[in-house]
Amino acid sequence: MLKHILFALGIAFGLSLLLLPAAFAVDQVAQTTATTPAKPEKGERHPEMKRALHALERAKEDLEHAAHDFGGHRAKALQLTQQAIEEVKAGLAFDKK
Repeated sequence: MLKHILFALGIAFGLSLLLLPAAFAVDQVAQTTATTPAKPEKGERHPEMKRALHALERAKEDLEHAAHDFGGHRAKALQLTQQAIEEVKAGLAFDKK
């Protein structure tokens, strides 16, 4: 019985050693994908600002639907997020002038 347990542990350890490099490779791909900005479509102006605007709008919705006020911090974050949305929109409008 002990031999079977040791054999199973040996197999599990061996498989983990084989799969470990694959796990690091997946992690590297995930990090590269997360830090590599998407290429803008041809002719698209300021894709980073537009992505930031969409992210801020999603964050605002999440903050509005949060379950608690968190000691006033949620309300403050909501206020600052709205301010950031207005600034990004102003920046995009400024570029059109």
